[in-house]
Amino acid sequence: MAVAVQGGVTQPPNSTVYVRNLEESIKIDDLKEALTEIFSEYGNVIDLVAKKNLKAKGQAFIVFEDVEAAERAIKEVQGFELFDKPMLLDYAKTRSDATVQKEGNEEEFELHKRRRLAEKERKQAHQAAEEQKKLKRSAGVVAPDAATARPAKATRGAGLKSSNPGAGAVVPEEYLPPNKILFVQNLPEDYDVDGLTAIFGRFEGFREVRLVPGRKGIAFVEYEAEAGAISAKESTSGMGLGAESKPIKVVYQRQ
Repeated sequence: MAVAVQGGVTQPPNSTVYVRNLEESIKIDDLKEALTEIFSEYGNVIDLVAKKNLKAKGQAFIVFEDVEAAERAIKEVQGFELFDKPMLLDYAKTRSDATVQKEGNEEEFELHKRRRLAEKERKQAHQAAEEQKKLKRSAGVVAPDAATARPAKATRGAGLKSSNPGAGAVVPEEYLPPNKILFVQNLPEDYDVDGLTAIFGRFEGFREVRLVPGRKGIAFVEYEAEAGAISAKESTSGMGLGAESKPIKVVYQRQ
């Protein structure tokens, strides 16, 4: 049964249909089975993505072989009730992995994945920064008599950075936005420039490895562009090195 729904199509036509307002209590396998049965009526479905994590709940992506099938599905299924909830349909904002892999070559597919990963990390960095701003605003709200309860010594500790997490909007290392320089930590002490070059030099646009004099276990790896750094970070983060296979930590350099 189809019902009248608010909103509508906002994105330009492509072969991937974005479905929202799905019932979140349904098991993913059951949901995928139901969606496949419905959307297969309108064309060949080459991929269906539905995840159970909190942010992705109630949503799915249906990837058709061609745009015409996606157009038919949106026209016919818009507002169709599935598990007592009307589905809200639109075209996806970006091409799916399955579509790029089908229409392009391996190089285009790898570039598409790197761009998608970079965009994901930018969003995570933005969200982390927003959370830090909220903490900072919350920390700035002081009780009326708190400021006068005890006289502060203005000169002592002047210029020192506060350890209060709400005192500044500092983005955690894991959510720093992509750039062309990686900061590598937890390296075995016996790893030198040659050893690290053998690991990081196989990625596109590699420039150099820089060790820090007097500091063991850390290094900087520079690439000509973000794309190389993104690929290297994705492939090497958590890699076990040394006799104990201790996992290394790879993040983007803080700008």
